Amino acid sequence: MAIPDLRERLFAATERVVARDGAAALTSRAVTAEADCAKSVLHTHFASLDEFIAELVLDRFPRSARQAGALEAKVGRATVAENLQEVVGALLDSLPPAVVGLAMTRPAAASHTREGLQSGVPAFDAIQQHVTAYLQAEQHAGRIPAGSDAATIALALVGTTHHLLMTRDPARPTDTAATAQRLLAVFLPC
Repeated sequence: MAIPDLRERLFAATERVVARDGAAALTSRAVTAEADCAKSVLHTHFASLDEFIAELVLDRFPRSARQAGALEAKVGRATVAENLQEVVGALLDSLPPAVVGLAMTRPAAASHTREGLQSGVPAFDAIQQHVTAYLQAEQHAGRIPAGSDAATIALALVGTTHHLLMTRDPARPTDTAATAQRLLAVFLPC
């Protein structure tokens, strides 16, 4: 019997297991038990737990890229900082720190993730391009100074957010809204 939205069900179960029990508790058995499906399901659809972890990461980045792509529709609405704060916050919340840690420290997962990103999965480059386009549109609307370097602001903002996402300590939760506010206060021209 086919399970609707199986990938998302397994991915969400993984995030719950890691949030509740930590990265060390992540096994295919823990994921399938949390997802309430047969133990063999994960390995029927993924070659290994490492491939599964990488696919989870590769699934979450495009969501953030789509949200960044929606920025241009917000030109002239709310404040520039509020619009960008949504994107920065969503990116910081896109993956639990422990899942990011697994994807970076397990060689096979890191390799699979890198291959996926190199094959064109929308991730940080796409987010940066969307933020740049948004800032340029706000610049044309007169909401940020004409002399601002939108591309460099976007690079600094997305690069710093990437760094924070990849280096957060799973044992110390981050207030993503406050972090996003601080970043934007530094990167946005007055």
